[in-house]
Amino acid sequence: MLDLDGSAGGGQLLRTALALSAVTGRAFEMTGIRGDRPEPGLKSQHLAAVEAVADACDADVAEAEYGSETLTFEPGPVRPGEYEVDIDTAGSMLLVFDALLPLSAALDDDEELVVRATGGTDVKWAPTTDHYRRVKLPFARRAGLDARATVSRRGFYPAGGGEASLRLGSADPHPLELRDTGPVERLSVHSVAAEALADADVAERGARAARQSLRDLTPLPVETHPEYVETDSPGAVLTVVAHGADGRAGFTGLGEKGKPMEEVAGDAVGAFDRFRRADGTANDGPAVDGHTADQLAVVLALAGGEVTTRRLTDHLQTNRDLVAAFGGDLELTEGDPAVVRCDDPLDT
Repeated sequence: MLDLDGSAGGGQLLRTALALSAVTGRAFEMTGIRGDRPEPGLKSQHLAAVEAVADACDADVAEAEYGSETLTFEPGPVRPGEYEVDIDTAGSMLLVFDALLPLSAALDDDEELVVRATGGTDVKWAPTTDHYRRVKLPFARRAGLDARATVSRRGFYPAGGGEASLRLGSADPHPLELRDTGPVERLSVHSVAAEALADADVAERGARAARQSLRDLTPLPVETHPEYVETDSPGAVLTVVAHGADGRAGFTGLGEKGKPMEEVAGDAVGAFDRFRRADGTANDGPAVDGHTADQLAVVLALAGGEVTTRRLTDHLQTNRDLVAAFGGDLELTEGDPAVVRCDDPLDT
């Protein structure tokens, strides 16, 4: 059984450990879970991820309780079938899906694993719906993982109430090569707000503000997609996606009570602006944004390949060490762009 330290990487370390344990068959005990957070230990969305992965591989689990800083996880074989997960808060379902996504590599031909979940879809400290579906998953599929996510109802803080499903098929892993992306070719703006905010034109205002700010920064074409959705809690989210010939990056602004949608758009556009090269033009640059690079670490560990990004985050550093504990090899190289590389994928 592997002895893992979960104190320096938040919930991401736990999700990585769960995924790699399920696909490699290696049991682990993790201590100090989320030890560097203001409220350490397992919260609702972390317990949901434990439950979902444990169900999918018939794992024996010990100490999986709210607030626990220790977890023992002994997996069995990954089993196809249909599973349900309920996060009784606005905790992120997409983070739960992140722990399940690598299980595609453990399915046999013609097998399928489907997880239906309720909870939050567009919340703080987690990938949003549009970032996950339009940026992360296309790269995972390019690496040979068979994964599709459907979000049928958005869930904002504090009520959650979102509904989504993840459908996994048998993977055919092959190296993900995202090195020399060429220039950004176009930008798309996805501005989503609750139906309760339609009278205030919240989605349209966000789309207009983002488009104007982006046109002030770059001559690239900008598409806008304002949308209203039925939700349990009023909320809004705006995502800017930069499309290159080969790479793709996403930048998000999340609405809050009392925060004008123009400021939400400014958050997303500002993140895109910081991503661009220092000379202020959308020239050749890294293939993915930093958050996407974090989320692709496990995909690289399973499929191999190389991804370039603007900077190496703390999450990448701690994920590298955890992947190494399972026998994987992620090589991180600082630079402009920075590089995440795996030459020797894990044997699943």
